[in-house]
Amino acid sequence: MPGSFISALGALRAHQSWLDVIGNNLANTNTPGFKTSRALFSDLLSITRRPGTPPTTAIGGTNPIQVGLGVQLAQVDRSTNQGALDVTGRTFDMAILGDGFFALNDGEQNLYSRVGSFGIDANGDMVDIRTGFRVLDNAGQRLNIDTSAVSQPAATTNVRFAGNLPAVITGPLAEQLTSSSSFQEGTEALMTGSVQGPFNIPAGDTWTMELTINGGAPEEVSIAGSGAITAQEIADEINAQTDHVTATVTPTGEIELVSDRAGLDSTIKVDAGETGKDLKALIGLSDFVQGTEDPATLTTDLSSLSSNLADYVIGDSIEVAGTQVDGTPVVASFTYGVDGTTVGDLVSFVDELMGQSTVSFNQATGQIQVLADETGEAELSLSISDGSNQTGSTNWAEHFFSVTTNGTGPDVVSTSLEVFNNAGVATVLTVDFTRQDDGSWTAEGFVPPLLEGDDPRSAGTIAGIQFNEDGSYSFATDQLQFTIPGNSPGEPSQTISLDFGQQGSFEGLTQFGSPSSVASVFQDGYGAGELSSILVDPEGFINGFFTNGQTLTLGNVGIARFGNQAGLEEIGDNFFRESANSGTRTLSQGAFRGAGEVVAGALEGSNVDTAEEFVHLIEAQRGFQANARVITVQDEIFAEIVNII
Repeated sequence: MPGSFISALGALRAHQSWLDVIGNNLANTNTPGFKTSRALFSDLLSITRRPGTPPTTAIGGTNPIQVGLGVQLAQVDRSTNQGALDVTGRTFDMAILGDGFFALNDGEQNLYSRVGSFGIDANGDMVDIRTGFRVLDNAGQRLNIDTSAVSQPAATTNVRFAGNLPAVITGPLAEQLTSSSSFQEGTEALMTGSVQGPFNIPAGDTWTMELTINGGAPEEVSIAGSGAITAQEIADEINAQTDHVTATVTPTGEIELVSDRAGLDSTIKVDAGETGKDLKALIGLSDFVQGTEDPATLTTDLSSLSSNLADYVIGDSIEVAGTQVDGTPVVASFTYGVDGTTVGDLVSFVDELMGQSTVSFNQATGQIQVLADETGEAELSLSISDGSNQTGSTNWAEHFFSVTTNGTGPDVVSTSLEVFNNAGVATVLTVDFTRQDDGSWTAEGFVPPLLEGDDPRSAGTIAGIQFNEDGSYSFATDQLQFTIPGNSPGEPSQTISLDFGQQGSFEGLTQFGSPSSVASVFQDGYGAGELSSILVDPEGFINGFFTNGQTLTLGNVGIARFGNQAGLEEIGDNFFRESANSGTRTLSQGAFRGAGEVVAGALEGSNVDTAEEFVHLIEAQRGFQANARVITVQDEIFAEIVNII
């Protein structure tokens, strides 16, 4: 049989195998974590018709004459390039940005995958939701997440204070508290496109733009083309790919963007994408818009304040704490949608709560004021903050309350905070800073009485608090402590260390000519907490966030690396197993010694380049056709030889 038949037959087989590889790549274009394969050819042994001869003194040397016997499939290997990340928003969907594999066990052997579609089973084990295979941690053990975990309480042992005690001694006036800054009513940044949908993005193209919302980090928006695409589809993609902005479609078909903030801090900045594939130009967005601010009124909704960070919903709470003129602690919750929704409603609520004072809203300055009903010494204080674990929030720190007019008699500055005992029971500790005749200050601590109607119980007194001429703190004593009495008979007392600052420092308490603003800026106690949410960080640590503000690590997802990851053996279902040429497994946490980062709420997509595969498909088809033609020509030659007879 002529060698051309053998060569062509081998080539047909090799190109058929290449077509099989290409077909498998295209079939897995949308398979999460799939790694594309390629086929490598090599030639077969050649027949030597005449060997090469060396040169002599008479004639020169000759090259060998060889005829090849065709081609063979030499290797099929994988590309380990990173696939694009598809954001799913699901907590236990995970992807690896960089090298490494998730490690799992099927009950008999360890397996590895780039697809982190995980969940928690009835036993608390993290498993692959497709197969039930258990996920391994960075120690190679099954990863168990205790979703019923409780954060234990911790007693308050240290409290740090900061703020100003006034240097100016006031006269006989009724005490007044004023919010430190005015309340402003803001509007959101609003940007409307100038082009009506639908839009045309050719299939295979990806059009992009970049959004910067409220001065945060730029976020890229990309739209994959499929021909005609509606304005609503683009708006949905913007909402899925960005934070702090909402995209909608106007009745006339334009896309409209609205920031989730209000006021001058509310901004939308749009940067163009690639020339010729600019999504910004396609939908007609401008470069920059900014919200507006105007003085708030009594009818201003609390969610419309420029200091609002997230809109309140019905049931959200605003915590009000402070002390009355006579030092009686005041703690209450304003429930949004129940007690009211506006600035005026909040002012009325606080006014009713502060029975010995009148709370009003100064519409000229936009500030909330608390004025004692009678002149004289007062222990008036007020703080407003948001409740925990809720939707709405406001930067109330911008509007902290300070004494703007002291009552007559010795100047007294009061502040209140919650402290916790070993069982996590909270007690309101009120601290009165009282100016003495020699110019020093005395701090007196009080806790509520055991029985209603009794006097507050003393937590101790610290005398001799002094300041330097420049207003910096002057160290008064080495022993700054309060002793909190027990909340029931027989309960032991609790000692709390106080920190007012370092000698000569302005970081703790100060004494300037400005109004008082003393407050507790840190206390290390907290009550018991229940698990409220779970997040996975780039190192693969599964962090539980508890209702008491604490964060505990519940586990760590292991990332496996190999000396030759291309040597792993595919076994289906997006799983790999070790082979003789993969090298020894190294198991660690994410982002550690070459291991990739864990990206939560995302899955890695296939790294198949569809355009490249179609080019290879054409090449394989042409190669197959050419070798089939060789067989046809050789057959015709045989026919001619037969016809000679």
